[in-house]
Amino acid sequence: MYKKKLFLFGFISAAVLVVALTSVSFSAYITKENLRQSETAQSLLSEHQKLSSISYRLFKQLTDELIFGRNANQALVRNKQKLIEESRSIIRELEVVQRNDLGPAITQGSVEDTDELEMLIDEIISEFNAIIAMNDSTPLRQQARLQRLLEFTIDNKFREAINAAVSRQSNVVSATNSRIEALNAATVWFSVILCVLVGPFIVFGCIWLFNQLYQPLTLIDSGTQIIASGNYTFRLPENLDQEFHSLVQSLNQLAGKMAEHEKQEEVMRTQLQIEVDQRTSELTEANRQLTLIDARRKQFIADISHELRTPLTVIRGEAQVTLRQNDPAMEDYRAALQTVLDQVVGLSVLVDDLLLLARAEINQLRLLVEDIDVVDVIESQLEQWQRKMPLRTFSLEKGGLQESTLSIAADEQRLRQIITILLDNATRYSEPDSAIDVLLSATAEAIKIQVKDYGSGISPADLQYIFERFVRFKPRTDGAGLGLSIARALVEAHHGEIRAESEQGQGSVFTVVIPRQRPI
Repeated sequence: MYKKKLFLFGFISAAVLVVALTSVSFSAYITKENLRQSETAQSLLSEHQKLSSISYRLFKQLTDELIFGRNANQALVRNKQKLIEESRSIIRELEVVQRNDLGPAITQGSVEDTDELEMLIDEIISEFNAIIAMNDSTPLRQQARLQRLLEFTIDNKFREAINAAVSRQSNVVSATNSRIEALNAATVWFSVILCVLVGPFIVFGCIWLFNQLYQPLTLIDSGTQIIASGNYTFRLPENLDQEFHSLVQSLNQLAGKMAEHEKQEEVMRTQLQIEVDQRTSELTEANRQLTLIDARRKQFIADISHELRTPLTVIRGEAQVTLRQNDPAMEDYRAALQTVLDQVVGLSVLVDDLLLLARAEINQLRLLVEDIDVVDVIESQLEQWQRKMPLRTFSLEKGGLQESTLSIAADEQRLRQIITILLDNATRYSEPDSAIDVLLSATAEAIKIQVKDYGSGISPADLQYIFERFVRFKPRTDGAGLGLSIARALVEAHHGEIRAESEQGQGSVFTVVIPRQRPI
C-alpha cells in the first residue's frame, strides 16, 4: 500500500516538474530569440548612427577639398568611402535578418528607406565630385550649385533621411525591449503562481511521506546500530510493512553471515600469515637470486676484461719488441705481424660471440628458417670431426628412426653451430682417444639430439653453472668459455631447450630438444 502511495506522489510530482520544466524551456527559448532580435536591432541602430557620423565627416572632407584643393584629403576620403560601403553592407544584412525575425509590419519601410538613403549618399558624393571637377574660380559662397548641395541636399534632405532611419530603428529597439519585458513579467507571474499552487502540495506530501517512513526507518536504524556494534545474534522484527520486509530479511541474513565470517576470521588470519611467510620466503629467495646475478655480472665484467687484456698485452708486447730492434729482419716483422693477426682473429671471434649473445638477450637474433634434413647435418658434422680427430670414434645412433631423413624447420647454419659447440665441448673434456656418441630421436612434435662423452664428468656444484658465460672447469683448455652459452642462446632462439647431465667419472650427456615446426 505504501508503495502505491509513493508511486502516486512521485507521478504527480513528476508531472508538475515536467510542466514547470517545459514552461521554463519554452520561456528560455522565447527569451533567447527576443534577446537575439534585440541584439540585431541594437546593432542596426548603432550602424545607422555610425553611417551618419562617417557620412558627415566625408562631406566635411569633400568640402575641404573644394577649399584647399583636390588633393587635400584624398586618402581620408577614400578611407571614409570604404567605411561607408562596409556600414551600408552591414545595415543591409541586418535589415534582412530583422525583417525575417519581426515581419514587415514592425520593420515597415526599413529596407526601402535604406535604398533611398544609399542613393542619396551616392548622389551627394557624385555632386561633390562634379563641383570639384568644374574647377570654378567663383568664390564658394557665390556658387549656387554648391549652396544648394550644402543647404538643401545635406542639411535638409540627408539629415531628415538619416534621422528618420535612426528614429525608426529606435522604435524597433523599443518594441523589442517591450516584448522582452512583457515576457519576463509573464514568466515571473507564472513562476509565482506555480510556486503558490505546488508548494503546499509538496510540503504536505513530504510531511506525509516522512511520517510513513519514520517509524520503520527508526526501528531499522536502531537494529543496524546494534548489529554494527558486534551483536550478530540480534534479529530485526519481520512484521513491518511489506515494502520493508525484504530489507529486514536481508539485514537479518547479513547478521547471520557476519557471525559466520567472525568465526572464519581467525582461520583466514592464520592462512594469511602462512601466505605472508611464504611470500617473504619467495622474496628472500628472489633477493638471493638478484644478488647472485649481480655477482655474476661483476664476474662477467672481470672475465671479459681478462679475455681482452691478454691478447691486447700480447699485441702491445710484440709491437714494442719489434720496434725496439735496431735493424729487424723481414722474418721478425712477419713473425710479429702473424702473432698480432692471430690475437686479432681471436678477439674478432670473441667479439662475434659476445655480439651473438647480446642479440639473443634482446630478441634480435635473426634465423634463416627453412626445411632441412637433421640426419644429413649431423652426419656431415661427424665426418668433419672424424677427419680432424682420427684417434677418436664418432658414432651416430638413430633411436627408433625408420626414415633415412628427418626434416625440421630450422636455421641450418645455426644448427651446425650448436652441434659443433657440443662436439667441441665433448672433445675438450674427455681423453684424446675416447669415443663420442650422438643419439638422434624424434617425435611428431620435436627432435632430440644427445651428445655423450666419456670424460671425467662435471660435479653437481658446477653443473648448475655450465651454461654461464666464461665458465671453464679446466684452466688448461683453450677458448673463452662462451660456447655453451652460445649453444643455449641458439637453441632458445629455435624455441627449444638444452640441458646437461653428468656424473663424475662417468662422462656427460648434453641434450637438445627443438620443435620440428617453428611456432607462429
